[in-house]
Amino acid sequence: MKHRTQISIEKRRAYRDWDYWGRPVPSFGNDKARLLILGLAPGAHGANRTGRMFTGDRSGDFLYRALFELGFCNQPTSQHRGDGLQLIDTYITAAVRCAPPGNKPTPLEKRLCLPYLQQELILLKNIKVILALGAFAWNSYLMTRKFQPKTSCKNPLPVPRPQPQFGHGVQFAFEEKPLLIGSYHPSQQNTLTKRLTMEMLLEVLKKARKKLDQF
Repeated sequence: MKHRTQISIEKRRAYRDWDYWGRPVPSFGNDKARLLILGLAPGAHGANRTGRMFTGDRSGDFLYRALFELGFCNQPTSQHRGDGLQLIDTYITAAVRCAPPGNKPTPLEKRLCLPYLQQELILLKNIKVILALGAFAWNSYLMTRKFQPKTSCKNPLPVPRPQPQFGHGVQFAFEEKPLLIGSYHPSQQNTLTKRLTMEMLLEVLKKARKKLDQF
């Protein structure tokens, strides 16, 4: 929490004229969506600056270009909250809501943010596919299945043993929906090194589209 505030005060030179959001970043999308994209955490000078998930940094540029290609949003770019971007049948959230130091959330941050993700999953009743961007997001979703918030009357959802392991392109179908699909996170660390290419991300999104087309 201190980190997000410090970043919003110090700023990056390129954004010194910006009034940084500097608060927990809300989720973004249609509450009737069938595709949920689960990220890691807001970028320090992206979502923490603009106040919208995957907005204002290269990770977002990469992600939204792919989403646009597959018809999950109305434009391929995302620069600020008022740029006209609309998600189509898609909802974007993150396992952690505040920009963490070094983009590495602590166990405490994960624990404090988990109930928000749990509540979202209860309220988003139409989700058929969850795309987890990175192992942290993948494991966070599995954790939400194990522990339901006190305000929920539902029992914890089963997680098989051994627990499904993250991998790019890996799919796991639970007895109770949704389908969980893994993808490497579209961070610069992955995209610049070609660990994740645009073709790889599009292939994963095609899997999500194929599943949704079955409903």
